[in-house]
Amino acid sequence: MVRNLFKLKGMQLYLVPALPFFFALTEAIDAHAENLQKWEMTSEWVELFNGRNLDGWTPKIKGYPLGTDERETFRVEDGLLKVRYDGYSAFDNQFGHLFFSTPVSKYDLLIEYRFVGKQLEGGPQWAERNSGVMIHSQSPQSMQIDQDFPDSLEVQFLGGIKPDRPRPTANLCTPGTEVIYQQKRLATHCTYSQSETYLKDQWVQVLVKVNAGEEIQHWLKNKLVMRYKNPFLTNDKKDNKNISQGFIAIQSESHPIDFRRIAIRRFQIPN
Repeated sequence: MVRNLFKLKGMQLYLVPALPFFFALTEAIDAHAENLQKWEMTSEWVELFNGRNLDGWTPKIKGYPLGTDERETFRVEDGLLKVRYDGYSAFDNQFGHLFFSTPVSKYDLLIEYRFVGKQLEGGPQWAERNSGVMIHSQSPQSMQIDQDFPDSLEVQFLGGIKPDRPRPTANLCTPGTEVIYQQKRLATHCTYSQSETYLKDQWVQVLVKVNAGEEIQHWLKNKLVMRYKNPFLTNDKKDNKNISQGFIAIQSESHPIDFRRIAIRRFQIPN
């Protein structure tokens, strides 16, 4: 990561190799500089995925060094960010994550996705039409080479398999973390949202509202389907460290998926 440090109205912004994004980002900040509060940024959407390439994104696949994706699991075709497995002979639990280069704390995250095709042979049964986006994630540099999932909060995406089988999306999973849900400490790994089931290969738009280490909300079709608060790490048994910031990453879990939009607004970049 390039560590050129810019001062913007008392805030700090770290530039990374995704220069086009960050030039757009700094322009957006400057354009609204007069209205900035301590954490408030532009209300306009800033695209993290540019529709052309993976500038600003770094893969971490289990068993491989950071930045290695020789089978092109994550690729850009036809203006879409695609997760594909045609380069795999078998999945072998080689879970992958594609990290955006800069951590964020308070922000709105907009994602549009669709499941396509069939699951790769050998993928876990639970991973059929299953993917997600990690928020408040540990850095990709801090992951162990054989680590399945980063410590994070997962906004889990599920696709319907049978018309008579409800399968909500925009759920919550908590690898290495816990949250407060319905006023209680939630130890269950995955918790369903109140969304409808989405069958076949239809596009789904998910809005995630992240308020640092406080409340986080998942929205679909202008409906609040999941809310929780006060996320904290559970792998640090000494103090159960609260999480208020982290990286954004999309998953590869053995079922093909397309993303046509990944954008943020009203974001704060941690110092």
